[in-house]
Amino acid sequence: MKVTRKIIEIDEELCDGCGNCVPSCAEGALQIVDGKAKVVSDNLCDGLGACLGECPTGALRVIEREAEDFDEEAVEKQLHEKKLNTAAEPALACGCPSSTVQILSSPNAISPSSAQNEESTLGHWPVQIKLVPAKAPFLKGADLLVLADCVPVSFPTLHRDFLKGKAVMMGCPKFDDAEEYIDKFAQVFKEAGIKSVTTVIMEVPCCSGLPMIVKKGMDQSGVKVPMEQIVISTKGKIINSIKE
Repeated sequence: MKVTRKIIEIDEELCDGCGNCVPSCAEGALQIVDGKAKVVSDNLCDGLGACLGECPTGALRVIEREAEDFDEEAVEKQLHEKKLNTAAEPALACGCPSSTVQILSSPNAISPSSAQNEESTLGHWPVQIKLVPAKAPFLKGADLLVLADCVPVSFPTLHRDFLKGKAVMMGCPKFDDAEEYIDKFAQVFKEAGIKSVTTVIMEVPCCSGLPMIVKKGMDQSGVKVPMEQIVISTKGKIINSIKE
């Protein structure tokens, strides 16, 4: 049944498809489709606007219009299906800049002899966010490094410049379950006594969701630790660094 009520409206001209709003919508009403945020169904949006503060371009706002009434049962079904079909989200076929094919300038090859002299500074296993237990001993009192999956193949001196002396967790904010990751980081911050956290992401828009996931986990835990965000270009250069 349609009623006049508050609901989210998205200005497609302002939306850059960064995806920051998606994990902030607990009802799963928002998705990135063809490179833009969309309300996938009116009955999934409660109109409260929890997603507004996460949009860096101001593309989201709350308006009043005629729409299907909010349906909690539909929300539960949507969230259940999303968990079952995470790997098949419509966003996979989007026009997001992160999926644009690029031919980069020829990299400087590392010779076998020089590679043999390099040593790994990784001090633990596993490293995937999903697999790392919140109570893992290597997290206790650690400086935490949170990497987007693409960073290790883009930044040639990762071990030397970022990884040494840190516990690492890595994942993909585009393809992985954001809510699951928020809960995991909340547990880590509650349990581990993390001293600092550094997020390293790529310059592509969908990657910007990873620091937001970490921040939400920190907020959920009630623990506050120093945080630094580093952005890497697709050519493997540091293009931005922000400390909070």
